[in-house]
Amino acid sequence: MSISGGLSSALSGLNAAARAAEIVSSNIANAMTEGYGRRELQTSARSLGGSGQGVRVVGVVRRSDPILIGDRRLAQAGSGGRDSMAAFLRRLESVLGTPDSSTSLGSRVAAFDTALLEATSRPESEARLSKVLETAKSLAAHLASAGGEIQATRGAADDQIGDQVTQVNTALGRIADLNGQIRANFGTGRDSSALLDQRQQVIDSVAKIIPLREVPRDNGQIALFTTGGAVVLDGLPGELGFTPVGVVVPGMTQASGALSGLTLNGKPLSTRAEDGPISGGTLAAAFAVRDDLAPDAQAKVDAIARDLIERFADPALDSSRAPGAAGLFTDAGAAFSPANETGLAQRLRLNAATDPAQGGALWRLRDGLGATVPGAVGNAQLLKDMQSSLLAQRIPASGGLSNGARSFAILSADMVSGVASARVSAEGEASYASARLDTLRSMELEDGVDTDQEMQSLMLIEQAYAANAKVITTIDDMIQTLLGM
Repeated sequence: MSISGGLSSALSGLNAAARAAEIVSSNIANAMTEGYGRRELQTSARSLGGSGQGVRVVGVVRRSDPILIGDRRLAQAGSGGRDSMAAFLRRLESVLGTPDSSTSLGSRVAAFDTALLEATSRPESEARLSKVLETAKSLAAHLASAGGEIQATRGAADDQIGDQVTQVNTALGRIADLNGQIRANFGTGRDSSALLDQRQQVIDSVAKIIPLREVPRDNGQIALFTTGGAVVLDGLPGELGFTPVGVVVPGMTQASGALSGLTLNGKPLSTRAEDGPISGGTLAAAFAVRDDLAPDAQAKVDAIARDLIERFADPALDSSRAPGAAGLFTDAGAAFSPANETGLAQRLRLNAATDPAQGGALWRLRDGLGATVPGAVGNAQLLKDMQSSLLAQRIPASGGLSNGARSFAILSADMVSGVASARVSAEGEASYASARLDTLRSMELEDGVDTDQEMQSLMLIEQAYAANAKVITTIDDMIQTLLGM
């Protein structure tokens, strides 16, 4: 080999070693960076006229496992959706109150029952009648608060849907733009590794919202499909459409048009949480909370409120009331109509005739809601009958509650127990989904940058660099010797 050939080979080796060191350094620095794909330098032998002329840098290859990444994204969506479901049930259970809480629904029912029992022993006591009034108002207020919180949760879910739709649309536009840049680099042979990292990061940012499958296209581009078959990006980005309503009240549904559904490129898209085009992520979970879980919870709370009203509206309970008049518990002050049950819990009020603060009188709790003058102060029959009504075995008339005659306390406890059971089940599913996601993330990290291996590669690169530098030094010595002759 000639001196010039040796010098050219050594210089090409130095250049390749420098590029390799730069890539290894980038790998180590980004070992924990989300979406970063490990780089490898591709080289080949360079020849001229059939003789070796060192090494040629072919390019940089970005290593990743698309199957593992796809599975991790699906697990990410599943974990996000189940976390949202569990969070709703935790909030609902907190609103109703756990059995060990002094402010729970069960505790308020028990306090009302105790107050009635104590009042029967001393019906002439205004203090005890006042206690009946306070506990009854507290019970009604608790159910009203629970209903209000449920609607607030629906409103929050509606806002969340709007935010997530905006986030997805922005991400799809960004991915389409990166597709274009990658295609341009592909045509000119430039390295697109950094753009591929950015694209993966953007896709990952929305993978929790909608479960996505990535399909390769020509020139390094990709298309994106939901697991339910909706095309959200293929060349041009799709556009999700949604209109938040701001405030959600009982009775508002997507079917009636009062709440917005979801569209893709202007066409309606099913929002079913189980088998719809977007099922599996937080967007579908938000729709499930707004359109299914929360309305179902509202129906159950309304059924509890209805049962309470009807127990004390029985005409045989209080003969002083006019036919059709409201009982102790009312629908916003009026008699309850079964045709207007939706949102009843929020409208649940104590009859103003018993409340001195509203122009009523405590003695009507003892003498009858329709009484015009106080009766015998020692007559506790109505109070006894009211307590008997609270304890009476009745079959709930609505709300999808399980059949079977129960007292009001047992009926309330069964509803709270059902919520707790659903919460435990949802948390179990969320825990499983989270564990699966953690496992896939660990596998993805294991398949990514191994810093020990990269350090070993860096040592070999250092040796190669030193060897090429030694060749250049030797050639320089040879030239100096020739020049000095």
